[in-house]
Amino acid sequence: MEFTELADYAIPAGALVEWLPCATGPWEPDPRPVSYIHERHLLRSAAGSGDTSWLGTAFEIDGPLDADAFKAALRRWTDRHEVLRSHTALDSGTGNVSRHTIPAGGIDIGVVDHGYDATGQDNFEHLHQLFDDYASPHSWPSYVFATLTRRGGDGPFTVFFAADHSIIDGFSIVLIAHEITALYREALCGSASHLFPVGSYVDFGARERELMTDSESEDAAVDLWRRALGDGGLARFPLPIGERSAEPQNGLSTWLLDAEGSQAFSSVCGSVGVGYFAGLLSCLAVVGHDLAGKDHFQVITPVHTRSSQEWAGALGWFVGLCPVEFAADDASFDVLARRAAEATAAVKPAAAIPFDRVGERLGRPISPRFVVSYMDVRFVPEAAQWPERNARALRSRAYTHDVYLWLNRTPRGLNLAIRYPNNGVANAAVHSYVAALRQAIGAASDGAFASTDTTAGDSYPPVAFQAAT
Repeated sequence: MEFTELADYAIPAGALVEWLPCATGPWEPDPRPVSYIHERHLLRSAAGSGDTSWLGTAFEIDGPLDADAFKAALRRWTDRHEVLRSHTALDSGTGNVSRHTIPAGGIDIGVVDHGYDATGQDNFEHLHQLFDDYASPHSWPSYVFATLTRRGGDGPFTVFFAADHSIIDGFSIVLIAHEITALYREALCGSASHLFPVGSYVDFGARERELMTDSESEDAAVDLWRRALGDGGLARFPLPIGERSAEPQNGLSTWLLDAEGSQAFSSVCGSVGVGYFAGLLSCLAVVGHDLAGKDHFQVITPVHTRSSQEWAGALGWFVGLCPVEFAADDASFDVLARRAAEATAAVKPAAAIPFDRVGERLGRPISPRFVVSYMDVRFVPEAAQWPERNARALRSRAYTHDVYLWLNRTPRGLNLAIRYPNNGVANAAVHSYVAALRQAIGAASDGAFASTDTTAGDSYPPVAFQAAT
């Protein structure tokens, strides 16, 4: 699944309908605290960052749209994920966060049918404004759905969804198309959805606070981040990205490998005893060395914190961060890949300690400037059908002065999405970087760096590293 902005999704002309959650049950005081990353997000946004921070998705369902079945599917979905029925409020004076939650069955879905056949551009502008208005960490609902039926009503209808980052992450997003479609089919024709039970992100936040009692692990994480921050802050993109501007960031999405090429790259990684992501990191190190003369590779990698089965399919922001670094000299692919594997294994336990808590200990915020996220989503239900269903993961505009890469391994192959400052310097640098990365990965996939070590097997399970945006 590609990960782009809404502007990069082909939105057709047609009739747009908004589907808005509304409370019918009582809002009950809820003593469970928010997760560390949720709390920091509330504080940061309240301080006036001004940026929207929603994630979303778009996908098609075979039509025609049945409004009653779609409403029923959305009600079932909000019952399934408690975080969708929970609202947090920040007291700006004390910084305390309070929570209120509606029991299952206490949400209905309001429908706003615009009743006209709008152009694709009009629909895009309406959707973007709708997402920016609703997907806020300080309001409820902090998420919203819309559907679009093409002119004439023939063919599939498109589902659009966006939610503030406080209640959803990159892996949550890729689950939505399957869950909503399965619940819709169940409501429409009675076929069982077969969705497995999931835990609550609201419970996760409370449990995270309870578990933060291991002072030895926390001290180790603090030391690790202190070294990574150094005197000059966290690692930067290895090439110049120009001056900061008020313009929203630019972005691109491209396929680096098809399915066959991706399998070839995986086999090469296995032959040298490392996982797919370690192989990708070694290629990134080669690019930094060749283009910018960097003899030391440094980057921040998001790591999921779905530490038990109940969180595997839950909606929420289950993300930690790790600073990864290793020597990047003229070594061969297999040597660099092993260094990458060792480096990620060494720092991965630090992700269990929320980086915002580490920042509190250090007395300085952890603000990543060069991030590489990896997800293996080949085994997400119905992932093979994403292309035919025109499924896409979406992100809001960003205005920060940094570079983020998302590398997603899918049934179709390896996709790269990247956002970066919107200026000529960064644009030229990023395109050169992507071209060099494609060449490095291709060379490795072709066996240009074959090793005599035949140790096989991936070092990390699927979805070991996850987008944090």
